[in-house]
Amino acid sequence: MSVAGGTPVDIMNLMDADCPSKPFGGAEEFTFTPDSNGIVFSAADNGREEAWSTNHDLFLSPADGSTPPENLTSSNPAWDNQPVFSPDGKTLAYLAQKRPGYESDRFHIMLKSWPDGEEREIVPEWDRSPAILTWSSDGMYLYAVAMNKGNRSLFAIDSVDESVRTIVPVGNVEHIDSHGESVMFTLSTLDAPSDIFVIDRERLTKKSLTEVNKEHLKQVRMGSFEPFSFQGWNNETVHGYIIKPVDFDPEKKYPVALFIHGGPEDSFPNTFHYRWNPQTYAGRGYGVVMIDFHGSTGYGQTFTDSIQDDWGGKPLEDLKKGLEAAILMNPWMDEIRVSSLGGSFGGYMVNLINGKWPDRFLCLVCHDGNLDERFGYYDTDELWFGEWEYNGTPWDNPESYQRFNPIDYVGNWKTPTLVIHGGKDFRIAESQGMATFTALQKRGIPSKFLYFPDENHWVLRPSNSLRWHNTILDWLDQWNIN
Repeated sequence: MSVAGGTPVDIMNLMDADCPSKPFGGAEEFTFTPDSNGIVFSAADNGREEAWSTNHDLFLSPADGSTPPENLTSSNPAWDNQPVFSPDGKTLAYLAQKRPGYESDRFHIMLKSWPDGEEREIVPEWDRSPAILTWSSDGMYLYAVAMNKGNRSLFAIDSVDESVRTIVPVGNVEHIDSHGESVMFTLSTLDAPSDIFVIDRERLTKKSLTEVNKEHLKQVRMGSFEPFSFQGWNNETVHGYIIKPVDFDPEKKYPVALFIHGGPEDSFPNTFHYRWNPQTYAGRGYGVVMIDFHGSTGYGQTFTDSIQDDWGGKPLEDLKKGLEAAILMNPWMDEIRVSSLGGSFGGYMVNLINGKWPDRFLCLVCHDGNLDERFGYYDTDELWFGEWEYNGTPWDNPESYQRFNPIDYVGNWKTPTLVIHGGKDFRIAESQGMATFTALQKRGIPSKFLYFPDENHWVLRPSNSLRWHNTILDWLDQWNIN
């Protein structure tokens, strides 16, 4: 719509697609052309195949919607996203995956001479997967944000010699913008919610521009945290974080909560989060262990790829070794009073742990986790997920779906479990949570079921979040506090 007003124009011309894409897309998925006469946007125009395709393309449409959009990246069957023009308008940068059907493939940085020039990849050997991309205001650098060894770091990539520098290594960077040699960004850490910072890319001097929660934080005690590493599967180095209880006393023994992240190609990084926030548990007197097991992001694409068709192998071994390593390193951790909790893949892993590691934990929490991986293929909104992770469909490769299927180990279950599920979860259908609770009840295992009919794969409403946190903490206390 013109800034002067008028009737909005559908520049997608009735395409059967969404921009921004659902459920995670935002304004980063579209941009005006340098002359303002067109819009480049990312969309998955896949028709009936959308549920099992990760093919998002870049399209160019006139701003007046006078002609149908033109597909700019039809030659790539994988994901193309985040178009952003250089300040001089001569180059379009964007992110592109290379392997179709794999949502956790590495995003590569592509440059296309605008409007009709060749495209090329820059820094092809850089083994990180950018999630945010923008130009410096002078056009000399591309700024990228990517997971990086337990942090979401900010990088500067020289557009000429293609050198890569890490300019904000620690914490969780988001929402970047630039002016001259300065970069503005939001940053949070495990003990501080987001504020806006600015950094000089050459001198690397960082300054805080806001202190939004300064007065609130004066009234809140946080647990200190530190990264740790250990030898996991195949003696490969695996990383994680340990968060100490609030008001920590080294002479005391504290119960431990083992967090298991979702994804599984994801991470529990150095960030302040409003769902799985370890400080909530530290404030209740728990030590928290978070492990970026094999499959996690930020440690190179080979590490991420390594768990394909091995969900119950490398990750479970890393969790076992990581928990024991954390307890050995920290004598204040009570090796008996240990609980485990996780959502999505973490919920799946909790169900698997209950059958394959049934004697380790005093209680478990399963949030939106699959009980049956085979049927989970049929009732998810992301069919490509199972097809990639298990090398095909359940009818083509049934052995993969069954190898580490929690439902096959229910006979071993014995650990008290809290089950949580959302009624609008289309990633992991609510029937999976109900089935998990049914199995627990039938076996006579102490269990509870917390159901949110108005939530999806995440608990987002504030009142529901309070109920979620309090129910989990009360469940942990019931089994861990003597």
